[in-house]
Amino acid sequence: MKYRKLGKTNMKVSVIGVGTWQFGGEWGKPFTQEEADAILDEAKACGINLIDTAECYGDHTSESLIGSYISRGRREDWVIATKFGHKFHAHLDRSQEWSPQAVLAQLDASLKALRTDYIDLYQFHSGTDEAFDQDELWTLLDKQVQAGKIRHLGTSIGSNDNLHQTDASERVNSKVIQVVYNRLDRKPEERVFPSCERQGLGVLARVPLASGYLSGKYNPGASFAENDVRHRHDPEQTRLKLEEVKRIREHEVPEGMDMATWALAWCLKHPAVSAVIPGCKSRQQVIANAAAARYVGDGHPQAWQETNVEQAPEPVATCLSEVPASTK
Repeated sequence: MKYRKLGKTNMKVSVIGVGTWQFGGEWGKPFTQEEADAILDEAKACGINLIDTAECYGDHTSESLIGSYISRGRREDWVIATKFGHKFHAHLDRSQEWSPQAVLAQLDASLKALRTDYIDLYQFHSGTDEAFDQDELWTLLDKQVQAGKIRHLGTSIGSNDNLHQTDASERVNSKVIQVVYNRLDRKPEERVFPSCERQGLGVLARVPLASGYLSGKYNPGASFAENDVRHRHDPEQTRLKLEEVKRIREHEVPEGMDMATWALAWCLKHPAVSAVIPGCKSRQQVIANAAAARYVGDGHPQAWQETNVEQAPEPVATCLSEVPASTK
């Protein structure tokens, strides 16, 4: 595994994280605690120390699965990022809650679900500029940082060209931008990434596999179950994306290389990107994701240096599936 400094937070994060929207049950299947444990065990064994979740991945369901797992190990081994601003009601049904009082209640609920006293990165979750521009909201959040409930604030922008919220990061003390970025969607390169670099922000690239389209598992004409969020994607756009994926596989991915591994390594080459946070439904997908670190060079501007102030211990980095069965 390779590690980078997450912008001004000075937190040491693995270049590959674990995205956990799937734990909320909206990607084709519900997850048991045993299944979540297996994924997180594999992640830790591979050297991954970064988990990204949210209040509305289920009704704190994803956070609860993570919290149960974390409570049986060492909290300090993990950098946990979660989000605020939405209330889960049912499958793909949410309302938005941005008042300071509502956000404080969400924070306390997330801390309880995660079974922790603090959240490493607490992110504004895909809200409007109007919701973002509430001074009283950021004042409340700053007080929670001072109280020790939150270590650092971040912004998960809904539109991956939202320059307003990105440019305001220093003003509201947001130190990390989370944004959709992948080989099929390079929009952040135009305005968001330059702003992040000017401000010294960390960047978490979400949907780095383009909702799984860049995993190499799907061909043009693929369809998805009704309980899979991709079922709601426009069929014609899905077809066009998968046609482009086919072209990329044939002309850009080295022969014999797993396409998902290639797609993650591609994202990590950009100098603004600190880490990618792909979702994963199995231990095997964790291993394929973690393999991308092998193709990451050491010359990145945010590459971890031992002179940095380390804020998260480095896990043992040997994927479980690479350990002889007798030692698992």
